[in-house]
Amino acid sequence: MLNSLSGRFLILTTVFVMLAEILIFVPSIARFREDFLLSRLERAQIASLTLLSADMVDEKVEAELLANAGVLNVVLRRDELRQLMLSSPVPAPISATYDLRNASAYVLIKDAMRRLVRPSNDVIRVIGDPVKEAGLLIEVTMETKALRDAMIDYGVRILVLSAVISIFTAILLFLAVRRFLVTPIRGVVDHMQAYAAAPEDARRIIKPSAGVTELREAEEALQSMQTQLTGALRQKERLAQLGGAVAKVSHDLRNILTTAQLFTDTLERSDDPRVKRSVPKLMNSIQRAVHLCESTLAFGKAEEPPPALDRILLADIVGDVVDNERLAAGDAEISFREDIPVGFVVRCDSEQIYRVLSNLVRNARQALTSRGKGGGDTGSGEIGIAAYDDEDCWSIHVRDTGPGLPPKAREHLFKPFQGGIRKGGTGLGLAIAAELVRGHGGRLDLIRSDETGTEFAIRLPKSDIRLSNAAE
Repeated sequence: MLNSLSGRFLILTTVFVMLAEILIFVPSIARFREDFLLSRLERAQIASLTLLSADMVDEKVEAELLANAGVLNVVLRRDELRQLMLSSPVPAPISATYDLRNASAYVLIKDAMRRLVRPSNDVIRVIGDPVKEAGLLIEVTMETKALRDAMIDYGVRILVLSAVISIFTAILLFLAVRRFLVTPIRGVVDHMQAYAAAPEDARRIIKPSAGVTELREAEEALQSMQTQLTGALRQKERLAQLGGAVAKVSHDLRNILTTAQLFTDTLERSDDPRVKRSVPKLMNSIQRAVHLCESTLAFGKAEEPPPALDRILLADIVGDVVDNERLAAGDAEISFREDIPVGFVVRCDSEQIYRVLSNLVRNARQALTSRGKGGGDTGSGEIGIAAYDDEDCWSIHVRDTGPGLPPKAREHLFKPFQGGIRKGGTGLGLAIAAELVRGHGGRLDLIRSDETGTEFAIRLPKSDIRLSNAAE
């Protein structure tokens, strides 16, 4: 109970209301003391006027007047003449004098608090202005026991009333907080627990209904998160199913490619020069396809095998990629530019980097080709591959002069099934490329994409420490 939000709110509310009542109590008790002393002065003045109106008052009547006024002596100053109107024996010396004529609030509060903590019955002198200007000054001597008893009685009543008000207010606030805050928060928690039990069930996604702005914002944020998570779980399930299907297809495809590999032996014996030049390229392509089929099962598990790092001449990989894409371009007027320094060596997995470059160059070729469709030509432009290095990394840049990436592709870049560049594309190419580069401890970045073209950069670290950290 005390550890709950409503329980702690109840305690804090009670404490704060009591604190507020105490702050009200201090000036109230000072005001009560001032009114008590003024009433004594007023009674003493009435008793003095009674004495003035009578020719003679015996000691018994004088004692009764002083008792009714609650004072010991009364001094009235009229016409600059100070006159002792009523008097009786004073049981003790006067301990303090209080002038109420021009007393500040601070002085009244200080004197009241001192009287509360001082239990002795002292004799004090009180000075004030006569009622209705019936003189210049009135002064009385009185004992403090009755004053302190009255102040304690008044204070107890005020504190009891404050306690009742604070408890009643705290209960009302407790019920209000429980109704407007705790219950909606509990509803959000229940929704979260129900959703956690079956996150794939879209019916368990929370529907914002809170009337409090902050709670409604929390519900809307939770709804957005749950919607995205449910979609991601469904996509993960589809990818897992797709991975199983691709694994089965790759098994049969590998057998088909192995058979095709046998037929290339016959082509090697051909006398046609063009066929002899094409056979090595065909053999390399079939070998890569077979290798890709063998690694499909690992890819279907949403993980690529770790790269087999070796020092590779980058120009050889780039040459194979460009040759294959030049053949795929056909009649399109697309030029390929290779700006690779002689002897430029990178430490990488040659097959994986080949796949990365092939994906990037293929996307660039398809972008240039698609720009020509519908205009009567087969597309044109330039694709360039350049390499640089510095103390930290090797950089490989792939540029094209195409129309640039569409907004959706830039928004969901490197996300499978969301970042498709062309109509009908799956967006897997860039996602695979980015994953392969991350496996090397590097990164794949989009440098620019506008109406003048698109440029990607592959950055591979030279440091062994970066590679080990990237694999963790």
